[in-house]
Amino acid sequence: MLIDTSSSSSTDPTATIDDEAQGPGDRDLRLFVFGLFFAFGGITSLNDVIIPKLKGLFTLSYGEAMLVQSAFFAAYFIVSLPASAIVRRFGYLRTAAIGLLTMTLGCLLFIPASGSGRFPIFLIALFVLAAGITIVQVVANPLISRLGPANTASSRLTFAQAFNSLGTTIFPYVGAILILGGLAKVDPTTLDNAALALYRTAETRVIVHAYIGLAVALLLVAGALWLRRNRLQEQAQAETSPLQAFMLLKRPRFAFGALCIFLYVGAEVTIGSLMVAFLTQTDVMAISAQAAGKHVAFYWGGAMVGRFIGAGLLRLISPGKLLAAVATGSITLILIAANSAGPASGWALLAIGLCNAIMFPTIFSLASLGLGTRAAEGSGIICMAIVGGAILPPLTGHLADLSGLRLALAIPAACYLVIMIFGLFASRPTSR
Repeated sequence: MLIDTSSSSSTDPTATIDDEAQGPGDRDLRLFVFGLFFAFGGITSLNDVIIPKLKGLFTLSYGEAMLVQSAFFAAYFIVSLPASAIVRRFGYLRTAAIGLLTMTLGCLLFIPASGSGRFPIFLIALFVLAAGITIVQVVANPLISRLGPANTASSRLTFAQAFNSLGTTIFPYVGAILILGGLAKVDPTTLDNAALALYRTAETRVIVHAYIGLAVALLLVAGALWLRRNRLQEQAQAETSPLQAFMLLKRPRFAFGALCIFLYVGAEVTIGSLMVAFLTQTDVMAISAQAAGKHVAFYWGGAMVGRFIGAGLLRLISPGKLLAAVATGSITLILIAANSAGPASGWALLAIGLCNAIMFPTIFSLASLGLGTRAAEGSGIICMAIVGGAILPPLTGHLADLSGLRLALAIPAACYLVIMIFGLFASRPTSR
């Protein structure tokens, strides 16, 4: 969905890089890292067009279809800390190459998944793919912040976020054409077991072809990055216990912020995952799945535009108050989407992407305020909180199965309500 990956992965788990050593030769490394942001942002947003495809082929309920996001985002919780250990062992660039190779493996696993015609195999492929993305994310943000002077690090990070948003805008549109263009027109329930297996294999080939193309691209980038693995001089830091990082949860402000990251990612991913199903309803836009998939680009594109608008507003308005305002905007848009009909309902849900734009980095910075030298540990905990994208979508899906898509939107609305309260709480002056 998508999340603000550049802030979520801002842990600096292992090394320091000599800023003075950076020169014009590192410009190509920055381009590589921008490409990484583009790639893992776009690949993550592809889940939104895979879900309706798999839901139709395997006759899944909404709750079952949302297991796609559970398998994907569970990797953040499971792999984040091991990824930090990999960076400590191999360094930034080698670890980035390892992450890209893991992503390549995940893409290639769609081949046996299609051949098996079994939904759980697709979930395994998605988990491996997400594990690679998690490894790359743990590397990308601290690396781009060090590839140049310290006083321009924020500018580089903002630029990297724009590449991430560009990926989340382009990939769903292209994915809708490639994957949803041939959405199943046969009712799988009318086929016997043998015919059903052949049918699923044939229909999932479009997914396989898309991910094979991604695998080739990722492999080329991994090779190019590996050739530059010795470009940086890195100095290992002392090992730290993960349990020490969890002690930060005793701080109310940080714990509240980590909870809001969990809720924000869950809400953002949930809305993106249900978007195609919502827009295709006869009382909303009544459009085809392929057309709805193309509309998902407006949801993520809104986040890209909102980042630039929010960057300016944050210079004029306190972060906590602005966070409360955009969370209120999200709640208002959900109420409009759930209680109106026609295109207005669909566009209201799509417009939530604009409100989502500043949420992750703002929650992240407000939660981390005052952590000082423990900021990296706090960032690791926040990265693990992205697991909200694995838990809240299936819960919302089950509610949609019971009560319909409109009522199910109450769950992300409740998430935004908590975020609004955090914004008001964090806008108060705080002692050190």
